[in-house]
Amino acid sequence: MAEAHLEEVQVAVRQRTIRAPARVEGLGLHTGAQVRIEFKPAPPDSGISFVRTDLAGTPPVLASVQNVLDSSRRARRTSVGQGPVEVHTVEHLMASCFGAGIDNLLVEISGEEVPGLDGSAYPFLEIFRRVGLQEQPVSKRAIPIREVVWIEEGSSAIAVFPSDSFKISYTLSYPIPGMSAQFFTSEITPDCFEKQVAPARTFCLAQEAEQLRKVGLGKGANYENTVVVDASGRVINNTLRYADECVRHKVLDLIGDLYLLGRPIVGHVVAIRSGHAMNIKLIQRLRQVIERARESGIQAQQVLPEAKAMDIETIQRILPHRYPFLLLDRVIELVPDKRAVGIKNVTVNEPFFQGHFPKRPVMPGVLMVEALAQLSGILLLNKPENLGKYTYFVALDNVRFRRTVLPGDTLYLETEVLRIRAKTGQMRARALVEGKVAVEADLMFALLDGDDRL
Repeated sequence: MAEAHLEEVQVAVRQRTIRAPARVEGLGLHTGAQVRIEFKPAPPDSGISFVRTDLAGTPPVLASVQNVLDSSRRARRTSVGQGPVEVHTVEHLMASCFGAGIDNLLVEISGEEVPGLDGSAYPFLEIFRRVGLQEQPVSKRAIPIREVVWIEEGSSAIAVFPSDSFKISYTLSYPIPGMSAQFFTSEITPDCFEKQVAPARTFCLAQEAEQLRKVGLGKGANYENTVVVDASGRVINNTLRYADECVRHKVLDLIGDLYLLGRPIVGHVVAIRSGHAMNIKLIQRLRQVIERARESGIQAQQVLPEAKAMDIETIQRILPHRYPFLLLDRVIELVPDKRAVGIKNVTVNEPFFQGHFPKRPVMPGVLMVEALAQLSGILLLNKPENLGKYTYFVALDNVRFRRTVLPGDTLYLETEVLRIRAKTGQMRARALVEGKVAVEADLMFALLDGDDRL
């Protein structure tokens, strides 16, 4: 799993709650129990919380990644809880809160499971539209994804990539006609959510239905609120709302699970055959990264207007290095004449691992320094007056190697300018893994034209 650089940022949108209380009741999809819900406005920065009205004196349970319950014991759904207080199947309601732009909401519920209604998120969305939304005097906060984070298990995978907006690309694959390769991809805007995602209903394979009932699940499911597909790909006693309704419902579930982070993310989520268990593992990983960044104090500074980011193609237009000696994957921030921040993903396939302690591979320290030198070179060369010039690494001082770097680590690279003159540059640089310094050094460069010699 690759590390990411994340921080909450304010966006030019106010937080929202509902304008007035609203009610709904129905059967839980798994318990089959009749449940009543009353939605109430909630104050800024309070998030989405559940209160079990059937359990006297119990505190609210915040719908957050911290309170997610172990999915191995609560299969086929997403559940939150604290101590003995649990609320199950929250994903459709959470997705509808995201789609409606609701940040803060109190959900009073008379049982342990959110009602399934028609099996989609659309009825909740209609309720919120009917009562209206109220802007609150606090800015909404989002979580921008700066670098890749991924989870893999067997034939399933889910990853989140940097992007300028929230996007989802999902591939569903079952060995059943019509479901072998359903694919959905879109930027998830409020309009997209309402028209293309929210109406998609939960589904299951006919061969799974009896197994679910044997373990006490699916008691409230029927052919109206659940799309049941048999081994031939035929939908039993129902009509699809979309030809690819099943993959769209997977996207709906994913949106609801991601909203347990408590903030919308800005990134591109790519999922292959993922379900609630993998979705939860991803948001737990993202939460760890966010907290580690806060604790270590290495969050990126606010990006200045002139700051830039570079993908690998842009890097290769500036640096002459190529595989296997290009040791920089991405520049996530560059402020000319001041500082740069970059990423190097260290994979087990790196060529240096074949010969550098192959039985216990560690990244050579000199290559960590070289990665910092390449980032520093970009900071020097990314100016119009320096096009066509080369930086030569001529000296280093105050070098300290603090920890080893192993396959699977991500180097978070930082370099800042100490001094720049006509033909020299001096930098202070460091590389970190999981918030801890792996190497630090002062670097000096000569800046020469292509025909010059040292």
